[in-house]
Amino acid sequence: MSMSDPIADMLTRIRNGIMAAYETVDVPSSSLKINIAKILKSEGFIKNYKILPDGRQGIIKVSLKYDEKGNSVIDGLTRVSKPSARIYARSGRIPPVLNGYGMSIISTSKV
Repeated sequence: MSMSDPIADMLTRIRNGIMAAYETVDVPSSSLKINIAKILKSEGFIKNYKILPDGRQGIIKVSLKYDEKGNSVIDGLTRVSKPSARIYARSGRIPPVLNGYGMSIISTSKV
């Protein structure tokens, strides 16, 4: 079965894992999702991620991160630009997330 929005699927799997207080969630692998996991790890939103071969495209095992009280480090996770409703913005007009306390992951067509 093909997926129409694999990035939204990844974010939903992470959100559902946080709501169920899972230690890890499995996400079908792609180069874009690996890069998103890399950014989430470097910014401290997840503990770690591991790429596991499964004979097809592979699986990314994302280790979720919680504080000492058991609350998730990730407070909210949303996808702004969707395949059905793309959002375009110039570099100087990208709005801050949570008044500068949040983070945006932005993709561009430039190399």
